[in-house]
Amino acid sequence: MNIFNHYTDIIEVILNDLIAAGALPEGCDFSRLSVEPPRDASHGDVATNAAMVLAKPAGKNPRELAGLIAARLGAVDSVESADVAGPGFINLRIANSFWQDRVAEVLNAGTSYGASDAGAGVKVNVEYVSANPTGPLHVGHVRGSVFGDALSNLLAKAGYDVTKEYYINDAGSQIDTLARSAHLRYQEAAGRSIGEIPEGLYPGDYLVPVGKALLAEFGDRYLDAPEEEWLDEFKVFASGAMMALIREDLATLGIEHEKFFSEKTLHDSGLIAEAVDFMDGAGLLYEGVLEPPKGKLPDDWEARPQTLFRATDFGDDVDRAIKKSDGSYTYFAADIAYHYDKVKRGYTQQVDVLGADHGGYVKRLKAAVTALSNGKAELDVRLCQMVRLLKGGKPFKMSKRSGSFITMRDVVNEVGRDVVRFIMLTRKNEAQLDFDFDVVSEQSKDNPVFYVQYAHARVYSVMGKAAQSLSGIDQSDASLATADMSRLTDPAEINLLKAMSAWPRMVESAAKAHEPHRVAFYLYDLASEFHSLWNKGNDDTSLRFIVEDDEALTKARLAMIRALSLVIASGLGVLGVTPAQEM
Repeated sequence: MNIFNHYTDIIEVILNDLIAAGALPEGCDFSRLSVEPPRDASHGDVATNAAMVLAKPAGKNPRELAGLIAARLGAVDSVESADVAGPGFINLRIANSFWQDRVAEVLNAGTSYGASDAGAGVKVNVEYVSANPTGPLHVGHVRGSVFGDALSNLLAKAGYDVTKEYYINDAGSQIDTLARSAHLRYQEAAGRSIGEIPEGLYPGDYLVPVGKALLAEFGDRYLDAPEEEWLDEFKVFASGAMMALIREDLATLGIEHEKFFSEKTLHDSGLIAEAVDFMDGAGLLYEGVLEPPKGKLPDDWEARPQTLFRATDFGDDVDRAIKKSDGSYTYFAADIAYHYDKVKRGYTQQVDVLGADHGGYVKRLKAAVTALSNGKAELDVRLCQMVRLLKGGKPFKMSKRSGSFITMRDVVNEVGRDVVRFIMLTRKNEAQLDFDFDVVSEQSKDNPVFYVQYAHARVYSVMGKAAQSLSGIDQSDASLATADMSRLTDPAEINLLKAMSAWPRMVESAAKAHEPHRVAFYLYDLASEFHSLWNKGNDDTSLRFIVEDDEALTKARLAMIRALSLVIASGLGVLGVTPAQEM
């Protein structure tokens, strides 16, 4: 249950009753009504602006209307008090019994707790990673990979129909370079000396196995053959081998895409021409001359007529070239065709996760999707800033096992998948992130992944001790859900129940904002509430989870912490992190 949606429904019933009683006019617009946590937690648990937004159309003083609404809210069983504040806000304090009832709700739902239908099955395409298939993934790909995967999980949790997609850039000049580099390794595999890797080719040792595989596949057929005889075949073979390597890299982070889309198919299928024809027919293109680029002009720049997309009509800064003066398509034309294909596949919401160096593409891509869908589809481009590798607060240079760069596997092998995934989500995607190998290895509050995992593991430790000392208590979730939750009365216990109850709203709000880092923040705060209660139990034995001479109280507290572990596991599942049962 999203408790704020719950109280929204209650408030709307009250408002409709006031309309029926003539205290509010017919046709009141509830669209600006908000029900959310108050800015200051000391003011209560729930705040609403209902009186503020309806006072003017009702012809009433906001505080007067707030008084009418508050009086009715105060009569609701789960509301302890409803107070009018400031110019007409209403603050609600929710009865302890309401929070206590949430424990059974969590236990009955399991790790599905927090799942929502807010997304209403809307189709969302999340495209992320999409690195050129020219080598293994490096450390620069880690953050976008984790962000895109966690966002996809979050959207699915919130009820969207999500497709995880990878766009294979297999049609550019870099694939020609890859094929030539592979041919060199092919010669090496045949026993020939290749000397220094020529400038402009890929020098990485990861192509050595590709060369051996090519020799096994083709023998000596292409050793001395002219390039035109082997280039196309080697492009397909080598890019396929690189994509297999990339899939293995992604697997180390627990990432599996459901769709791999080849750029080459855009060219081979005629989809670029189809998209351009569609835009032309919709009046989105014209023949024109672009303004010269700002700053120093390139030596080869000249004003020449091109086919341009009316991008400025859709929020871009300048119109964009789709065809060059010689009639060939620009690279942007392929981008347009790809997103056109997504529109055709029914994705009314699209998310592109790109590196920070792609900031210049945002407006043109968003303009293209708006134009191609006649405003029915929306593109959100999420840029991920770089990650700085540190050790003890100082820049850290890992050994480069691939020769020229630090790979994704290097980082994962160093500290583990769960640590990498969690830490990559401890900052908003647009902020630079420091990954300190010393900090992420600490067993302290300063290490957020440890702090959250430790809370989950502590629950399992308590449950194990309870099974030994109080074997009569059935620890199944179904049985714990029947515990007398009214025994949970300490303020620290109630605070923990409130924190757990916030999870469904967090899922919906973080999904709507496309901000999975909020989940990591939430889990850290939730763990803090639990560790605080644990510490109180160390100082006051009456607050410990196991009270051997009070089985009913023990069962209620076991139910509470078991529910906590399920909420943590639900959140970690969104992040793609495995909950720890012992540490």
